[in-house]
Amino acid sequence: MSLTTGNRLGPYEILAPVGAGGMGEVYRALDTRLKREVAVKVLPAAFSADPDRLRRFEQEARSASALNHPNILTVHDFGTQDGAPYIVTELLEGATLREKLSGSALPVGKSIDYALQIARGLAAAHAKGIMHRDLKPENLFVTSDSRVKILDFGLAKLTQPDAPGSRLTAAPTQTAQTEPGVIVGTVGYLSPEQVRGLPADARSDLFAFGAILCEMLTGRRAFRGDSVVETMNAILKEEPPELSTAGLKVPPGLERVVRHCLEKSPEERFQSARDLAFALEALSGFSGPAAAVAGPVGTARRRQLFGPLLVAALSLAGAALAGFVAARRTAEPAAPTFHQLTYRNGTIYSAAFAPDGQTILYSASWDGAPIQVYSTRPESPESRPLGLPPAVVLGISPSAEMALALRSPDDRWFDGGTLAQAPLGGGSPREVLEDIKNADWAPDGKQFAVVRTVAGRYRLELPIGKTLYETDGWIGSPRVSPKGDLVGFVDYPQVGNQAGSVAVVDRSGKKKTLAGDWGYIQGLVWAPSGEELWFTAAATGANTELRAVTLTGRQRLLARTAGPLAVQAVFRDGRALVTRDRAFGGMMFRSPGQAQERDLYWFDGSTSADISPDGKRLLFFESGGAAGKDSIAYLRDTDGSPAVRIGEGLPFGLSPDGKWALSIPFASPAMIVLLPTGPGAPRQVTRDAINHFMARWLPSGDGFVFLGNEPGRARRLFVQDLSGGKPRAISPEGVGAGVGEFGTAGLAVSPDGKTVASVGGDHKISLYSEEGGEPLALAGGVNGELPIRWSADGRTLYIFQPGQMPTRVSRVEIASGKRELWKELMPADPTGVVRILDVQITPDGKSYAYSHLRALSELYLVEGLR
Repeated sequence: MSLTTGNRLGPYEILAPVGAGGMGEVYRALDTRLKREVAVKVLPAAFSADPDRLRRFEQEARSASALNHPNILTVHDFGTQDGAPYIVTELLEGATLREKLSGSALPVGKSIDYALQIARGLAAAHAKGIMHRDLKPENLFVTSDSRVKILDFGLAKLTQPDAPGSRLTAAPTQTAQTEPGVIVGTVGYLSPEQVRGLPADARSDLFAFGAILCEMLTGRRAFRGDSVVETMNAILKEEPPELSTAGLKVPPGLERVVRHCLEKSPEERFQSARDLAFALEALSGFSGPAAAVAGPVGTARRRQLFGPLLVAALSLAGAALAGFVAARRTAEPAAPTFHQLTYRNGTIYSAAFAPDGQTILYSASWDGAPIQVYSTRPESPESRPLGLPPAVVLGISPSAEMALALRSPDDRWFDGGTLAQAPLGGGSPREVLEDIKNADWAPDGKQFAVVRTVAGRYRLELPIGKTLYETDGWIGSPRVSPKGDLVGFVDYPQVGNQAGSVAVVDRSGKKKTLAGDWGYIQGLVWAPSGEELWFTAAATGANTELRAVTLTGRQRLLARTAGPLAVQAVFRDGRALVTRDRAFGGMMFRSPGQAQERDLYWFDGSTSADISPDGKRLLFFESGGAAGKDSIAYLRDTDGSPAVRIGEGLPFGLSPDGKWALSIPFASPAMIVLLPTGPGAPRQVTRDAINHFMARWLPSGDGFVFLGNEPGRARRLFVQDLSGGKPRAISPEGVGAGVGEFGTAGLAVSPDGKTVASVGGDHKISLYSEEGGEPLALAGGVNGELPIRWSADGRTLYIFQPGQMPTRVSRVEIASGKRELWKELMPADPTGVVRILDVQITPDGKSYAYSHLRALSELYLVEGLR
């Protein structure tokens, strides 16, 4: 059936053809009931001639429509018209994996990212008993925001009649594959059992997966011959090429995954897609717990931005996880058991036990909706919202009072809020204290330990108003001991950097470090005995271990897995709540004439830092697993050409002549280095005791403005000449609240170089003169907004508020304070998107780039910890 614009299939109005293939013709259409655009696939006429196949089509379409997963194409509807069956799905923007490959390999980081998404989609389908049977790059779609979608799930076995004598549930796919005209590429992804005409099961999909992953890494098909027969013979008898001997930099662990998928015997492959996904997670640098509840994430000198960024959740239940507990020594405890509590798509921010030990409260943003507080119980997979305003649960008192951080409905990121308390049994929250970062109940249920910032410094108080500890770094996970005499916390020496120590402080303010020098640490609770603190940390990377430390500093291991953990709460019987999160993101770019934003991310943690005035080059950095212990600066043409590494450190801007990039490597104190974008060597330009946080070039190119703090003092703005000399302060202390904690936004220099826009101690944008003096508040400023850049004429300032979803970018007139909305930024799929990290705009406002963070979480109850 060929359709033209204006034709109707039921309630669907055809808008334009999209394409055609063996599974039929695809059209862009309008659902006239819901006023949304959809894709309509009209299946081949052969379907209508076979009543049994029509019945099977309806059965399979119903099964496919039950698959609600971010990595599987969503089926909205199905039906028949004039004897032709059609299926209605979500409309995707992007390209197939086949188009992405185009005969060339993908970067390793991107290959792992895509592979992990495919494995998760397969796991979700296999769990419902649905196999694909025809997995290949043509049936994998990469959206414009780099989300992989598996197409035609559950419909593949309808493309050919059943083999004689075969049953519907074991239909071999080999029968028609040798017919003339069948593309060899499809044959190249069949499993050996399919080639032999034997029944196919989930492990056949895993063989196809292995062939696809091999092709992503090499740019060549794993099995290919000059004919269909030769290709089939290669599948049955030949081994795939050795990746490590082909001049490719493929991690050995990843090559083992590929070869394990491509075993000839199904019994020797991965036995489930869930096992496969778990193995890939262990190789992934961007899968990890994140600092949603603990405090700010990502600034200069952070080790990872897209790895451990939000609260984390354990991704494998019970016995499946126990089989993957890594290399236990004989002195280590037996593997604990993990019981999955949540099953939806979104981000979990915190979790706590109610006093009865059976009711569990947690805060989450599911399916792109605002943060809500939910309750659940171990015996039920269901969760129910409590009907409270958007809030993050910080703790529950013995008298069943919740401590909450109230949030804006638009916020998807937790970085504090208004402290409030509310009875667990119902009732409106009562506000206690504004602008806190974190808090915990004292055991009497009357006092709070709070973390907040004063003049740019983090402060721990118990009770409110009494300072126990203050730092130039930041404070995470404040936890009051069961006796109430100590407060445990994670002490991070540098704002945003995830490296830190476990410490305690007593009521007199005496602090003691118990477990120090962890490269990444997240999550802290008191053990039921009150004699230990339990925490999750890693020496390097984000694959954290659950550990215990006594008040004398003696440590021991509680649990180790192949993936990251973050402990959220412990009940008095030793049961714990842990979260795990897969955090990843995209770096979107759009230029004049582009219909859609294009994702230019490179590895697993790409964050934009600057864009050239003509919009043709993008400065960015990698801070995930691919970067190692420090961030790596890259320069990439926005036409999609390969990125060029220019050095280590967190970059902050291209010089006016485009020859240098300002960068701050991981160091203490952090210095500023110039990285050449072409020939040349890096050049350190600051040599002082100041800790540098962020920098921007002056328009003249002979110096820069930076935000930094001298030892024992709060942050302020300085001007530094490239020729050397002492930096000159141009602002009072306490500047830069929120600046640099999430990306590279927060400083903007006017075109004439005379004014710097930044954020004052009141969390609002102010204008600072290059000559010093009192700042001028930007008229109509709002808490939490950050400056992006000035317009070319210097009359307006581009600003945004990172925590809002979608993120609104506005232009504000400097003279009048009048503002207008410029753009709303949000990836096409909002599920799990928690923050826009930064925005880059060309001076003419015609091109822009932004980075976003997505986190998908699960919550688990852990038993058997000793």
